[in-house]
Amino acid sequence: MDLAVVDLSRLQFALTALYHFLFVPLTLGLSFLLVIMESIYVMTRRPIWKTITRFWGVLFGINFALGVATGLTMEFQFGMNWSYYSHYVGDIFGAPLAIEGLMAFFLEATFVGLMFFGWDKLKPQVHLLVTFLVALGTNLSALWILIANGWMQNPVGAAFNPDTMRMEVVDFMAVLFNPVAQAKFVHTVSAGYVCASVFVLGVSAFYLLKGKHRGFAKRSMTVAAAFGLASSLSVVVLGDESGYALTDNQKMKLAAIEAMWRTEPAPAGLTVIGFPNLEDRHTHYEIKVPYVLGLIATRSLNGEVSGILELVAVAEDRIESGVVAYDALERIKDNPRDIGSRAVFERHRNDLGYGLLLRRYVEDPRTATPDQIRMAAWNTVPNVPVLFWAFRFMAGIGLYMIALFATAFVLCTLRKHETRWFLWAAVLSLPLPWIAIELGWIVAEYGRQPWAVDGVLPTFLGASSLTVAQLWTTIIGFTLLYGALAVVEVGLILRAIKKGPFAGHDDAASSPDADASAVV
Repeated sequence: MDLAVVDLSRLQFALTALYHFLFVPLTLGLSFLLVIMESIYVMTRRPIWKTITRFWGVLFGINFALGVATGLTMEFQFGMNWSYYSHYVGDIFGAPLAIEGLMAFFLEATFVGLMFFGWDKLKPQVHLLVTFLVALGTNLSALWILIANGWMQNPVGAAFNPDTMRMEVVDFMAVLFNPVAQAKFVHTVSAGYVCASVFVLGVSAFYLLKGKHRGFAKRSMTVAAAFGLASSLSVVVLGDESGYALTDNQKMKLAAIEAMWRTEPAPAGLTVIGFPNLEDRHTHYEIKVPYVLGLIATRSLNGEVSGILELVAVAEDRIESGVVAYDALERIKDNPRDIGSRAVFERHRNDLGYGLLLRRYVEDPRTATPDQIRMAAWNTVPNVPVLFWAFRFMAGIGLYMIALFATAFVLCTLRKHETRWFLWAAVLSLPLPWIAIELGWIVAEYGRQPWAVDGVLPTFLGASSLTVAQLWTTIIGFTLLYGALAVVEVGLILRAIKKGPFAGHDDAASSPDADASAVV
């Protein structure tokens, strides 16, 4: 496999995934904010809450449409750019994606039309149910997609079949209740709720700074403050659960995130800041908080967090075992009835993926030299500085979000919505949740390298047999198309915000309630 093709395929998937993930979190969060706002309308029957729900619903719809368009492109890439990956693990990876399409996507796609066009045709309680079903479908979509992604991080419930030369499902319930997938789901949707809350908070603050739609903005801000505070706190708690899941399932990723080159006596300290160096394999000028990492990662005072050097040594042993599995598999291919080779393969089957890492250097892993085995073992280490800093910026933004929403909640409770320094802080904070979410994606996916499926299939073996020219053509085409769509989407959102919540609703705009100082 031409490594330039692999790198370009990875670049293309990263660009489309990062772009797609600009829209997903806002869709996840706004959907449930709409449920909350419409529930208030159904309970109070005050027209202002109907206007509020419809306004944020318009912004939800704009974002939802582009999220769907970019998500479809991502799924096509598995067949176009990663054909061997699709062949090798498609039986497992494809099932959650198919269920997502049949169960969740059709649910939200069916009811989203009723949500937008059914305001005057459905009873308020029925329309609220429709809005809830849209939110449920949106979040179920995230669940099934993250179950598929979680299996790539922690491939449980599946086994390699030497007769078909593919991975196959042996326990679908294990795939479904994969602890990594469940931790990723709750952490991801909570981050989406924070993202939407910041969006509502920032737009509401913008209106208040301009002195426009004050009653609308205060009510929206109050809902966003309460929902955002709960969500930002849950992001930190559930992020801790994600870190705990790494301890058993992705030890190398955890060690790279912490730039922990050597195993420390338990409980390990948490590095707040430092400068990891790949050349001397040391973190310079590090500042640590004693015991914290060990407590987070192992939930104990005596649990050990493995260092990179020790994990590389383990990888060497697994690569050598994988060579034995590869040799047995080749003999099974020559003689499927060779019982002895099957017995050898069964003893070493869990390390086959590690043996395949040698295909980067030699055609036949059985001919690899000790130096090549050592190089392959070091290839299991992701880019430590990138993960180290990406995680810390993400965590720093997460802590800032808690402070922002705690302040918003207090000010809204005291009915001091128009505190100008806070309004400016809310507007300037608008891009931060998207930055944190993109960094989280980098930590999760870049930290899995060199694996397409952790411990099973190296990334460089999963790509299609394309040419560099073909890949550059599609990368440039997608970039131009998505760039144009981004301009359209931002333009539509800004236009809707400029027109305001009462555009086309003169009855609500003229109502005294529209600009009342009350927030309920």
